[in-house]
Amino acid sequence: MKLKLICLFITIAVVTNRLQAQETSFIKDINYPYLEKLIATAKKNYPEVKARQSQVAAAKGFYNATAFSWLDGLTASYIYSPQTSINISQPTIFKGYQIAISLNIGQLFSRPGTVKQAKENYKVAQFQQAEYMLSLEAQVKRFYFAYLEAQAELRLRANAVIDAESAVKQLKYAFQKGETTFQIYNEQLNSLYNQNSFKVQAELATFTAKTNLEELLGIKLEDVK
Repeated sequence: MKLKLICLFITIAVVTNRLQAQETSFIKDINYPYLEKLIATAKKNYPEVKARQSQVAAAKGFYNATAFSWLDGLTASYIYSPQTSINISQPTIFKGYQIAISLNIGQLFSRPGTVKQAKENYKVAQFQQAEYMLSLEAQVKRFYFAYLEAQAELRLRANAVIDAESAVKQLKYAFQKGETTFQIYNEQLNSLYNQNSFKVQAELATFTAKTNLEELLGIKLEDVK
């Protein structure tokens, strides 16, 4: 009985010491310079960013084209009247080449509104791009923190498996010597199974978080320099 209590105290001491040594927070793992690199990488590679840039460029091009199209309402043409002939149907006192200019009043007066609308569309495209950049930056941060959290959880689960394996070995030795019951030994085996199951779930969560982050980056985390 005394030896059984000693084994139990040893198990409790091992688990307690490991829990005290474990770091349950991932805040110490946050690397802000590295996070800025991740954000810059996402802004450089993510396809939606390039789509927003193209939209801004197209809106700017249309605005510039509209702003410099004031002369579209003017139409110039020329008439040639030979000096040696007389046009009876359309007589003219001028001889040789003549320039004729026509003005579309409706198009001329509608031009300021068209230019203003093109300018506003250009501003909207710029604002939408800026909004998306902020959203993308926040998303990268969330996925980065989620990845660090998953890694911290995985470390805890891995250490819990080591503790459970150590306890199983001790109880197996005690059970073989008749110093503990099969029920206690079996309960510890079930605990080890559960801890391994939790570890697998933590591994899946870690790889999922990494995949989510890499989707925004467009490259592997290992390739971010």
